[in-house]
Amino acid sequence: MPTVGEEVVLHIESQYSQESGTRLYGFLTREERSVFRVLQSIQGVGPKAALGVLDVLPPSDLASAVAREDKAAVARANGVGPKLAVRIITELRGKPLGAGLVAGSAQSLTPAKPPAPSLSGEATSALMGLGIAEPLARRAVEEAHLRLGEHPDLSALIKAALQEVGK
Repeated sequence: MPTVGEEVVLHIESQYSQESGTRLYGFLTREERSVFRVLQSIQGVGPKAALGVLDVLPPSDLASAVAREDKAAVARANGVGPKLAVRIITELRGKPLGAGLVAGSAQSLTPAKPPAPSLSGEATSALMGLGIAEPLARRAVEEAHLRLGEHPDLSALIKAALQEVGK
């Protein structure tokens, strides 16, 4: 952090849930915010675990840990056990982390194009916009995705997920 009284720019990530309302997460760099978002796209990784990973591994170190398959480094984070560490390493391998970082690449600083929004992520966001809590929205979208098959249309996925919520 900068010294007291010094100007600082924060990159803010806001999240809303019915249970806890709006939560704001502030990051000193765009890379940290981007990695925070990517980490949360992994099943079992919420804001607490994502922050825990970033506390022990800055983005470039995380990319290197993924390249080395260093599960122990990831598991040092609060809220991340051995199984979740393996899932994080597996799902991040080759994934763009933003700002030129690609997890698991031979060089941790290789050019990366920004990640395209995932179909499941967009459907989850749509449900959350309707006031459905994030965990319920994610579960409903996963179930709907399984039911509809591999490449559903976004509107069909949202409709099916809403049906799952209503069950």
